[in-house]
Amino acid sequence: MNLGFLPNPDPAQKHGWLERARKLTPKLRHRTLRPVCEVRMVADPASFQGWRVEPCAEAEAAPARVIEPGGAVVVDFGQHLVGRLRLRAGTDQGVAGAPLRLRFLFGEVPAEIAEANGPLEAGQCLSWNWRQEETVTLDVLPAELRLSRRYAFRYVKIEVVDRSPYARGARLSEIRCATENAVPLQLPPSPTGLPPDLQQIDAVSLRTLRDCMQTVFEDGPKRDRRLWLGDLRLQALASAGTYNQLPLVERCLCLFAGLARDDGTVMACLYEKPAPVAGADFILDYAMLFAPTLMDYLDAGGDLGLAREFWPLALRQLHRPLTCVDEHGRFQVDATCWNFIDWHDSLDRQVSMHGVLLYCLARTVALGERLGCRAELAGLHACRDRLTTAARAAFLDPADGLLRSGPARQVSWASHAWGALGGILTTAEAAAAFRRLPAVPEALRPAGPYLYHYVLEAMFGCGLDAEAVALLRYYWGGMVRDGADTFWEVYDPAQPKLSPYNNYLINSYCHAWSCTPAYFFRRYAKAFA
Repeated sequence: MNLGFLPNPDPAQKHGWLERARKLTPKLRHRTLRPVCEVRMVADPASFQGWRVEPCAEAEAAPARVIEPGGAVVVDFGQHLVGRLRLRAGTDQGVAGAPLRLRFLFGEVPAEIAEANGPLEAGQCLSWNWRQEETVTLDVLPAELRLSRRYAFRYVKIEVVDRSPYARGARLSEIRCATENAVPLQLPPSPTGLPPDLQQIDAVSLRTLRDCMQTVFEDGPKRDRRLWLGDLRLQALASAGTYNQLPLVERCLCLFAGLARDDGTVMACLYEKPAPVAGADFILDYAMLFAPTLMDYLDAGGDLGLAREFWPLALRQLHRPLTCVDEHGRFQVDATCWNFIDWHDSLDRQVSMHGVLLYCLARTVALGERLGCRAELAGLHACRDRLTTAARAAFLDPADGLLRSGPARQVSWASHAWGALGGILTTAEAAAAFRRLPAVPEALRPAGPYLYHYVLEAMFGCGLDAEAVALLRYYWGGMVRDGADTFWEVYDPAQPKLSPYNNYLINSYCHAWSCTPAYFFRRYAKAFA
């Protein structure tokens, strides 16, 4: 199906969307919090990443600390926060005879503090400048210090690098954090009747979402601190029944639309400052999700007129993936761009990308019907029918009812999640496949929370409520049992140091795409009661 006839976005219209986004910029809320205690990191092979936290003093019991050169104090704020650190610094006697130099290290998890001085592994694909550390020199003491950079953390290590030889040490007091969020710090209530262990998972989900809600829905407030389309969709779903930040969703959609390329392509991510600009990454499955995200926005009560303006742009996102369909109606992975699906390097993505395309075709049809834009829908219906028939013939193994992807005929949870959501499998076939998958040793499991969300969505969709609840308890509950107070970018219970970047210290431990238990608890409330 050729969608090349669609008009490209008009520059004036794109400017209007960016102006609308500017006017929707939320005013951030602030609250000042103090640490709850001082702690130390203790090596423990039984704890997550080999470290546990031990309290060593109540914060109020030591309102001021005198620290010798080379010494340090680690404080625990009791929960993950996003904000700016403040403190008072002085000497234990008189006027300082030399500047005071302090080093600050911020950690979302204990390993970031405990392994601060360890060697950096070579070969990671992200800058080490994302590691949250800062060195400050104070010429005049006493001083009120306010770090200018925003940090995401629970733990802070403050080290005295050096001080005047005439002073015994540096006196630190009034340590506090001025938090920054688009929503109040207090969490919304959990659904009535939710069991205690799931209430705990819900609270961690809500804290994750809260701390990613800044002037856009950030993917992670530590790293990358930008807006990604795939993350936005999951954040918007979780926000709809909790914080209900529909204007922030609208702002983000306007930014993506206003920063679309001249050919109508919506890029995978964007930066806000110094002025909004699209990132260089193009992720094919993220672009296809623009229409489903727009439909979710309408379902949550969004502006019908704005969605109608976005309709040609939503259709345009199907153009490139449809060029990846061969003459037999089978999706062929486009090696010139990023096909994400999951972090798993070994995943064959043919079936899952075919399923994403089918899912997005169906949601685009539903969006067009909702908007009254029916001119293109007959072609979309016919295209979906053709692709479904081709997928069943090419990928479905009649011997065991499983989907097999690529030349090696790989079996994966990704293929079955998107195969179910896209309609390659019937409801009964999907349920049977998900019951069979745990007993298939070669079936590739998800590598992160993003794909686990769509696995759960597929399982609920084919009636496997009890199995979906058990999986949520196992996976997100595993992070809670491992000490998470916000949910992580990457998590494999069997590989606590797993990282796509060659070093787990650069992982994000408050990450947007992991916040969706809060959505499931409200969308499928009866299953959790």
